[in-house]
Amino acid sequence: MPIEAALIKPVVDALLALLQRGEKANLKRNADAALREAIRELLLANPDENKAQARIAIAKAAGILSEDVLLAEDMLQKHRETKARTAGKSGTGRKRKPAAAPDPSTGEKKKTPARRKPPAKPEA
Repeated sequence: MPIEAALIKPVVDALLALLQRGEKANLKRNADAALREAIRELLLANPDENKAQARIAIAKAAGILSEDVLLAEDMLQKHRETKARTAGKSGTGRKRKPAAAPDPSTGEKKKTPARRKPPAKPEA
């Protein structure tokens, strides 16, 4: 008994649809994981911006447009703004002392008084 081609086509189409649905689910699962990693990276003290941006792009390419994507993009943008604003500042917050200015009358730099050395201890 020959199998009719008309009966095979719907079965093959159904199998292909299930396979594509599985691939899409796997892709979205991987994109969700990448997005979680991007947010985790941005919460670190010294995040790698390129890694975070790449993971956000993976999530967007997979078609995930959720609050998490917007949150990650916002975090990345704020981190870059903060980094640009604080560039060149020291970690201690102390300002440097200005260099000694030359004395206008003599043209020489003012000398700072030498620090005193503690008195030497007599040997016993």
